[in-house]
Amino acid sequence: MSEELKERIPPHNDDAEKATLGAMLQDADAIITVSGILHGSDFYSNAHRRIYEAILALSNTGRPADIITVVEKLKEKNELDLAGGAAYISSLTNVVPAAVNVDYFATIVQNYSLRRSLIRISNRINLNSFDESQEPRLVVEDAQQKIFELAETGQTSAIKSLEEVIPEFIDVIEERKKMKKEGVLYSGVPAGIRGLDQCTSGFQKSQLVIIGARPSIGKTSLALSFASHAAIQEKKSVAFFTLEMPARDLAERLVAMETSLDASRLRNWTLKKSEIAQMMDGLGRLSEAKLYIVDMPNMNLLDLRTQARRLRSQYHVDIIFIDYIGLITLDNQSNYGARPRFEQVAEISRSLKSMARELNVPVVALSQLVREAEKNRPDLASLRDSGSVEQDADIIMFLHREREKLEDQSKDALETELILAKNRNGPTGFFKLMFVKNQTRYYEIEREHNA
Repeated sequence: MSEELKERIPPHNDDAEKATLGAMLQDADAIITVSGILHGSDFYSNAHRRIYEAILALSNTGRPADIITVVEKLKEKNELDLAGGAAYISSLTNVVPAAVNVDYFATIVQNYSLRRSLIRISNRINLNSFDESQEPRLVVEDAQQKIFELAETGQTSAIKSLEEVIPEFIDVIEERKKMKKEGVLYSGVPAGIRGLDQCTSGFQKSQLVIIGARPSIGKTSLALSFASHAAIQEKKSVAFFTLEMPARDLAERLVAMETSLDASRLRNWTLKKSEIAQMMDGLGRLSEAKLYIVDMPNMNLLDLRTQARRLRSQYHVDIIFIDYIGLITLDNQSNYGARPRFEQVAEISRSLKSMARELNVPVVALSQLVREAEKNRPDLASLRDSGSVEQDADIIMFLHREREKLEDQSKDALETELILAKNRNGPTGFFKLMFVKNQTRYYEIEREHNA
């Protein structure tokens, strides 16, 4: 075979594919091992892919997967000839030296699948790079996304049969049963407000969560209280994107929250000796927390997604907070400047939801509400600039104070209502909170009732 022809054949290892299938036909334990490593799309040979899928179909229904049953299964699907025939399937058991080495063979198959995926992505990048109608930064964004998906999952195919998905669901159920036995109440990242966490079971992977409020109500403080609870009490890895407030100001608020010290006295440095010791204890706890602040004003969507991927890959963040949607710009303002703001926000909202799914973490984003929300209790129509946020979000909550309480800003503690207006997978409701201004901190008073 000439070198030129060899280079045109996608990389694969036929012997490793045969050995993997042969081991699965001989040993039921090998099926369990391989199914945790490979998908059908990882096989280069279409015949091998069909055999693999027949083995999995039998195994998932509790039936033995051997030469006879696999041949019969392929006959049922009219795929026996496409899979090489009964004699070929029988010959696979002669290829494998020992079923005990099946994980080694499966890893070889996976690695060659990875190489083929890299070639496909490289070809796509190459074509897009020559296409002058595409913005270079968007080509980079697409390349980053595909490479990240490949690094996270080992393959780029997003197509899964229900046969493949059901075992994943069973794993989730088993994990929930285990958590219940261990006394763990929430399957997601808890917010630290008991009533809210009971409704949501914590913020779940791939969810887009929106916190809406009018200016100066305290949505940044609420997001920070969620973030600090996750990082300090729950020992989660947390990312906080601040587009409005400098990182040092966030740190000051976090110290006030964690120590219950007066933020203004911290700022003016009028603390007593005992309070300084209290502050130092709080600083020690905060310094141990895995809370990463991204301080980047005027951040565009592409930069945000790039930083989020880096945080997920490098620091394994469990949840991402963004303060706030209205300050995110699109990647090429010269192209988007003429578009209405609600269309731009709609694109940002869709992108944040896509990012939550891609990174498999909850994304909590803050949003402004329309002015009318000061007069009446806010609802889903109160979100500023875009109705698509309502569609994209899995959870939407609002902070609200009655008008007379808004006017009485001299009080140290302000009663505030947290409204869980949308909860895609659970109940909604209202929760009474107390906002202690000098600590920039929320405390739960009680849960009122279901919405």
